[in-house]
Amino acid sequence: MIPDLGKYAVEVLAAYGVSITLLIGLVLGSVRRSRKVKARLAAVEAAWESTS
Repeated sequence: MIPDLGKYAVEVLAAYGVSITLLIGLVLGSVRRSRKVKARLAAVEAAWESTS
């Protein structure tokens, strides 16, 4: 399944590994921030409703 990369196989596979790791980190960071912002928004909305 893996194509023959010749003498650059290690470098190419390392680049793929780094890229995949960074993409996973970006996705996880985005999900984490989204949850944090949603929680803060819910708190602000609840505070707003209690003042009205």
